[in-house]
Amino acid sequence: MRNRVSKAFTLVEILIVVVILGILAAIVIPQFTNASQDAQIGNVETQLQTIRSQIELYRVRNNGQYPNLGGFSNENGWGDNTENGMIQANYLRSMPINPRTGTSTIVVGADPGVTVATGDDGWWFDPTTGDFGANGFDEVNRVWR
Repeated sequence: MRNRVSKAFTLVEILIVVVILGILAAIVIPQFTNASQDAQIGNVETQLQTIRSQIELYRVRNNGQYPNLGGFSNENGWGDNTENGMIQANYLRSMPINPRTGTSTIVVGADPGVTVATGDDGWWFDPTTGDFGANGFDEVNRVWR
């Protein structure tokens, strides 16, 4: 009689593989859940740096006057259809969109410092100081309010 050699995995071997895969998934999945928020933070920080440098360039070229952000009607405040606007004057190519709120509108005044929900204004601008920021973003702590 010939001995039959089994070439299948045992239940214990399969259980060990499943447990190892579960442990690896528990380690990897939480890292991916923060990726979207980290991308939004990086996006808004890059946009803020670009917009602020263009606002400063505008101020230097216009005898210390800040642009009239937020003062244009039906243009989300960027002045894209007026020669003094940031877009028409070629300081920006298009209206930047706040990745958290999904909007590009500007509120005139100091940092509102409030939590915003999707659909609210995207940016704030203080025309007296030239301060500009993303609505709902805490730059110091790099978190969304």
